[in-house]
Amino acid sequence: MTRIAAPLLFAGAILGLSAAWVGAQDSPESLLPPGFDEPRAPTRPSPAPPPAAALPRSNPGGPRVSATSSPVVQPLPAETSASVAIPPVAAAGSGSRLPSLEMLEKLSPDQLEDVLGLKPKFDIPPNARRSAMAAGVIDEQEGGMAVGSLAAQDATLVRAAIAGNNGMLVSRWGHILLRRALASRLAPPLGMDPADFAALRAALLVRMGEAEAARALVQDIDSGDYTSALTAAALDAYVATADFTGICPAVATHGAAQGDSGRDPRWQIAQIICSGFQGDGAGALTRLDRALYRGVMPRIDMLLAQKYVGAAGKAQRAVTIEWDGVDEITPWRYGLAIAVGVEPPARLMDQAGPRYSYIAATAPMLGLASRAAAADRAAGAGILSSAAMVDLYSQLYSDDEITGDWSDRAGKLRDAYLAASARSRLAAMRDLWGSDDPLLRYSRQVLTAYAAARLPIDDTLQDDAGDIIVSMLSAGLDANAVRWAGLAKSGSEGWALLAVADPDARGEVGRSAIDDFTKSDASPDKRKSAFLLAGLAGLGRVSSSTVGNVAGDLKIDLAGQTRWTGIIDRAAAVDNPELVALLAGLGMQGQTWDKMTPRFLYHIVAALRRVGLEPEARMIAAEAVARG
Repeated sequence: MTRIAAPLLFAGAILGLSAAWVGAQDSPESLLPPGFDEPRAPTRPSPAPPPAAALPRSNPGGPRVSATSSPVVQPLPAETSASVAIPPVAAAGSGSRLPSLEMLEKLSPDQLEDVLGLKPKFDIPPNARRSAMAAGVIDEQEGGMAVGSLAAQDATLVRAAIAGNNGMLVSRWGHILLRRALASRLAPPLGMDPADFAALRAALLVRMGEAEAARALVQDIDSGDYTSALTAAALDAYVATADFTGICPAVATHGAAQGDSGRDPRWQIAQIICSGFQGDGAGALTRLDRALYRGVMPRIDMLLAQKYVGAAGKAQRAVTIEWDGVDEITPWRYGLAIAVGVEPPARLMDQAGPRYSYIAATAPMLGLASRAAAADRAAGAGILSSAAMVDLYSQLYSDDEITGDWSDRAGKLRDAYLAASARSRLAAMRDLWGSDDPLLRYSRQVLTAYAAARLPIDDTLQDDAGDIIVSMLSAGLDANAVRWAGLAKSGSEGWALLAVADPDARGEVGRSAIDDFTKSDASPDKRKSAFLLAGLAGLGRVSSSTVGNVAGDLKIDLAGQTRWTGIIDRAAAVDNPELVALLAGLGMQGQTWDKMTPRFLYHIVAALRRVGLEPEARMIAAEAVARG
């Protein structure tokens, strides 16, 4: 185990990110509490993770991966038989209070099992239980981070880096990198319970809009090993995927304790839902009626729960959902609504925020048009890959019932691939890109990435070379993009993109070419020029003298230090890619690129490059230039 000689002095305070810092990162002195100054290297060699179901590596920008399972040979009964411990009955006068007969009659079957101690912690045999010490869904051999990446790191820093991230990142490629870091099979850091570590990661994945990945992560740990934090994170993950029966195993083992606490009424309703789907539909509806009368949750939530339970068994009931008087949408409300085939009114969704679009983009129960509208934001954020977008539009094109704008757009995508001439294919792409909304425009460039890669290198397309290159790089097609270098004039946006994205770049970029780009840069405060300089400097593709001179002209400071820049630099110095990825995600918070500073971009790109994540560093730098 590699360790840094200097002692670690952790203050123990968890990171607190204020809204002011999110809005202006020029003064991020509160980013980390004092003492976070010595990250540790990952343990090597990495310990082998325990046998468990693994998920294959997905397309880097893909929305999710599907589970595969290994066959299990059922052992003979004699090999697995174990005595079942029967809890002793407290004797009278022992100090323990037994419930009265009247109290027992009022308890549900689940509550009765808890009171009498009849419910086992585990509902699976010992030989089938899994270790929680390397929980995750992407193995190192499948593209994940090394399992021992954080094993030597103090838990306080890791907790601060994950819990302090609000999940909204300015960068599509930063989102993709952070998702991979969180979903990797990882041993917990020093002093942290493995279930709590999984809970931190799952909660951030939910905040990022990666509900499927979060659900897969919590499913990699046996419900009997859930802590209170993981139980709460699991509920959020299942709610975000509208999977209200998937949480039932956790409800069976932990639901009573969570519901009895009174802090989260969702657990009380989840218990009732699960009982309804276990055969007690009529009883579940009766209990929901009582909960509605007591005001356990708002009326709209209780009606949605009744409609959901009404689909179970023979206890069907007609429930009318009316949104009059409802003034906000919540994850629970939205998940239940789409689960029963009801879409909330547009007036609520318009003010709901982008996370609901991220959920909708991968929700199979929604209509194609609704998913496509959500995908127009999810792709730009990093939720969906270009391949997933093309698949969605292909379904739109083949569905005769889809008409209007979405049918037209699907036809335009087909033209982008199959039109007779290159000019016609490019014209179809430009029609798709045509939007005043920067995120929507970028999502459509993700959509057309592979069509752009099929275009011939044609002098007549030179004026559009920049947009064509942006489209290809949005899906990581850097080798295809480099083919356009001959048509990217020095100082043009296409040239700037390739200057940072080219995987085989040789030599340093001269100041004159950067000055040419700066002169034509119409972005606010020359932001694209500042990001270009930061990206080139982080990749080591420009001399220090040029950095100093151009930075002076642009009135920016790449060399200044904050606590955050210091710690991500030291995490890179000890070659810890996982910690660098977590810290990079912390520094990329925000919904638009005006929340990113050139200084932060420089340190992110430099740190990623130093720990062997240069492809991600190049794509983030190119995205900054394209979207700045």
